[in-house]
Amino acid sequence: MELGIAAIVGVSVLVAVAVFSRRLGVAAPIVLVLAGVGLSYIPGVPEVVVPHEWVLDGVLPPLLYAAALSVPFIDFRRNLTTITGLSVVLVLISAAGVGALLFLLLPELGLGLAIAVGAIISPPDAVAATSVGRRLGLPPRLLTLLEGEGLINDATALVLLRSALAAAAGTLATPWAAIGDFLYAVVVAVVVGFVASVVTVFVRSRLEDPVLNTVLSFIVPFVAFIPAEGLGASGVLAVVVAGLHTGHASSRAFTAQSRVNDRINWRTVQFLLENGVFLLIGLEIRSLIQDADSARLSVPGAVGIGLIAVVGLIVVRFLWVGPVLLGERWQTRRAERRAREQKELLESPEGQDLPKEERGRAKRRYLLRRSDYRHFSRNGIGWRGGLVLGWSGMRGVVTLAAAQSLPEDIPYRPQLVLIAFTVAVATLLIQGSTLPLLIRALGIRGIDVPEDQRALAGLLDEITEKGLSVLEHPGDAVEGADGVAPDVLERVRQTSFLRSEAAWERSRGTERSVADTPHRLYRALRLAVVAAEREALLDARSRRAYPQRILRDAQSLLDLEETRLRVRRGSES
Repeated sequence: MELGIAAIVGVSVLVAVAVFSRRLGVAAPIVLVLAGVGLSYIPGVPEVVVPHEWVLDGVLPPLLYAAALSVPFIDFRRNLTTITGLSVVLVLISAAGVGALLFLLLPELGLGLAIAVGAIISPPDAVAATSVGRRLGLPPRLLTLLEGEGLINDATALVLLRSALAAAAGTLATPWAAIGDFLYAVVVAVVVGFVASVVTVFVRSRLEDPVLNTVLSFIVPFVAFIPAEGLGASGVLAVVVAGLHTGHASSRAFTAQSRVNDRINWRTVQFLLENGVFLLIGLEIRSLIQDADSARLSVPGAVGIGLIAVVGLIVVRFLWVGPVLLGERWQTRRAERRAREQKELLESPEGQDLPKEERGRAKRRYLLRRSDYRHFSRNGIGWRGGLVLGWSGMRGVVTLAAAQSLPEDIPYRPQLVLIAFTVAVATLLIQGSTLPLLIRALGIRGIDVPEDQRALAGLLDEITEKGLSVLEHPGDAVEGADGVAPDVLERVRQTSFLRSEAAWERSRGTERSVADTPHRLYRALRLAVVAAEREALLDARSRRAYPQRILRDAQSLLDLEETRLRVRRGSES
């Protein structure tokens, strides 16, 4: 009974805070932490202590898998160099720098344990930054960098934490052994995650029942996580690799209904888990303060060290942004050079004499490299984006769980956990609350909506032309369609043309004129018709005029059409 009441209260708080934060224009994690702190001090509220295994082994795999599914794989691969710099190199530098600082302040820790604590507080959590960025319209490339960093840096920090604790315990004899352990954990995790994704995608692609497909999708993160951990590798990184590959392969392997189900279900899982963890951070503050109250290191002293660590992390991150911006320019020049070299090859006498298949491959390489160059040149980060990137260093889920995984017998353990929580809460409150102000002050512009609409219309024209070519020989595509009536073929053609025409109307019109376009009015009228039909259906149900199974089938047909109309209507607003 108590667990049920706690679940009701917890979910209600998550939903209420989500609605409230959207209206207030504040990132939900900030409000959730404050709400958790407030709830923890209400008389009668029990002390909340969540075992770290629940978060690291139960919450983190599905949370990262859900995030990886939604990351655009092509953009992730294009920006892999920058993402690696932020999520691997910066985490290692931050952990070493903060570890050295903690070692100076608390010499009894030893350098190994100090670096372990540095690893705990080094990985930023992208949830707050990306939620603010999407609402305020950050450029897509900047969002990709933040999301990609948030996926990989958790794995880096946890592997480093394990190596640092092993070094502190004396089980790693030399620094080279630690480096070897780190590389082993990464390589094996990538292999395990890829294999897990390939196998599960293959199995799910053979399931026609979308319910069974959805049920199987819920175990995919653990199919990647458990074997990787069993082999001594990074289970978190294996989950990320599995999520990235599954999201990329789903377009070809899964049915449309399975993809829609995946999006809805995993967005729901992601909302509950990531917001629930931020609420738990706030709820645990009171017990952490009580445990850390010691003459050896007082609570104000631990909080002060945490705030010093916050300053150090911010300074290190901003110092790293400079090389990131330089690397971005190098990437742009490199992409331009590679595209130019490939074009020169195609136009050279040697390129003209290439066999047809080889020349086709060379042309495809040129188109890919030209596309990469256009991506980098049109989506530069710039100094404004660099400032946003530097200030988007809020900590969260991994810092919470990893801090509580510290061994019980180490010096200052309660205070170290409080230091980690101080870093998480301080970065959320300070950076998270001021990030919207910074974005507005810098005047960063997101996507060019008219340009995107024109690109969408052009893409629809391209795929429509390819799709309608099927109608030249309908019998090859559908058995028995050779003698189909011309009016049926024309109806199929017009359905495809309507989609492209509507896209071009949106790209050419202003907000007011778009509202009066024929296609928008058509959808509005169809929705009105469906609403009237639904009322008639409810009337028929109240009269018990038809069997329940017939009413349910009719309801499903109306639901499908209304969903299709509203989705398309929402994409135009």
